[in-house]
Amino acid sequence: MICPRLARSLHQTTPPPPAELAQLLSRHANTAPRPINLSQLLSFGRPVTSDSVLASVSYTLAELPRRLATRVRTLEALPFIVGTNPYISKTLNAYKESFTWLATHAPVTSLPENEKFVESLAGLVQKHTNDIPTMAKGFQECSRYMSPTQISTFLDGAIRNRISVRLIAEQHITLSKALSECVDIDRIVGVVDAQCSPHQMIRMCGSFVSELCEATLGASPELVIDGDLEATFPYVPVHLEYIVTEILKNSFRATVEHHQKAHGTTTSKRLPPINITLSPPAPLDHNHEHYFSIRIRDQGGGVSPSNMARIFSYAFTTAGRGALKNAQDDEGGPYAAQHVGGMAAIGDEGSGDASLFGEITGKGLQTGLGTIAGLGYGLPMSRLYAKYFDEAGDSTI
Repeated sequence: MICPRLARSLHQTTPPPPAELAQLLSRHANTAPRPINLSQLLSFGRPVTSDSVLASVSYTLAELPRRLATRVRTLEALPFIVGTNPYISKTLNAYKESFTWLATHAPVTSLPENEKFVESLAGLVQKHTNDIPTMAKGFQECSRYMSPTQISTFLDGAIRNRISVRLIAEQHITLSKALSECVDIDRIVGVVDAQCSPHQMIRMCGSFVSELCEATLGASPELVIDGDLEATFPYVPVHLEYIVTEILKNSFRATVEHHQKAHGTTTSKRLPPINITLSPPAPLDHNHEHYFSIRIRDQGGGVSPSNMARIFSYAFTTAGRGALKNAQDDEGGPYAAQHVGGMAAIGDEGSGDASLFGEITGKGLQTGLGTIAGLGYGLPMSRLYAKYFDEAGDSTI
C-alpha cells in the first residue's frame, strides 16, 4: 500500500490542459528512449557517490517520461471501442498522471531533493503494480474487437516497457538507499549482480522446483549440472531466476508425466535426470556473439509438432486447468509486477486464445511459482526476459 502522503504527492501537480499534455507527449514520445544496457546500470554504482546518484536521477528523469509517453500513445492507439472501456481508460489516465508528474518535475540537483524524489518514485512504482490485470479486465470485455495477434503484440510491448521502467526506477531507488545508508557496494550494484552465478541460481531454483514437483506429482527427477560451474556474468538476478524457474518447471513436469504414462507409477529413483550445461563465451573469440549459454535437456517426450508453432503464445499451455489447484499468489521480489500469470489451456473454450484475458483477470498478477504447471506464460515471458538486453543494447561490461 502507498502511504497517504505518498499518494497525495503523486497527484499534487495540476493536470495540464489537453493541448499542453498533447505537446508534452509529442515531445517525449518522438524522442526515442536510449537503450538500457548493464554497463549503464552499473556505471552509476561504481562507486556510489553523491555525483553518481545525481547523474542517476538525471538519467531517470530523462528516460522514464519517454517510456511512459510511449505507453500512453500505445494505449491511445487501441481501437476506439476498446479505449473507451472503463478499465482501459482508468489505466490510460494513470499513465498520463505519472507521465505528467515526471515530465514536469524540476531537475533534482541535491541529495535532499533526491531523497524526496525517490520516496515519490517508489510510490509511483507501487501505484502501477496492477496495471496489467486492470487492462486485462477491459480487454476481456472487448476481446471480440482484437485478434490474438494484436493481443500478443500489445502484451509484448506492455511487458517489455514495464521491464525497462522497473529497471530504471528500482536501480535508482536502490542506489540512492545505498548511498544514504553508507552500504559498501562490491558485486551487487543496485539490482545488478556483477558476478551472477548461473550455477548457484540453478541450484536454488532447482531445489524449489524439485520440492514443488515432489509435492504436486509425487516424484522429482535429479538435476545434473556440468560445464563451467565457476563461471559468472553480470545480470539482473530476478530475471535469471524467473527464466530458470519457468523452464525447470516445464522439464520437471514433462519428465515425471512422460514416465508415469510409460511405466505407470513412477518413483524419483527411476526417473532420468535433467541435464544442464553451462557454457560461457570464449573470451578471445571475436567471431561469435558473446552469449552465456545454458542448455537444459530432459527426457520428457518433447513438444508435439502440432504444438511447436504455439509454444511462445501467451495463451498456450499443455497443462490442463486441474494443474492450478495448488496455485498461490506470491509477492516475488522487486519485479513481481512483471510476472503475468495466466492459465489458458489448449482445448478449452474452443481455442487456447479465446479466454486469454479472462485468465489473466482470474489469476491477477503473480510470479507463477506456486504451481508446477498451467500458468501458460512461462515460455513467452522467459523469452522476453532473455532477449531484453540483446534487444535493448549491448549487455557486456
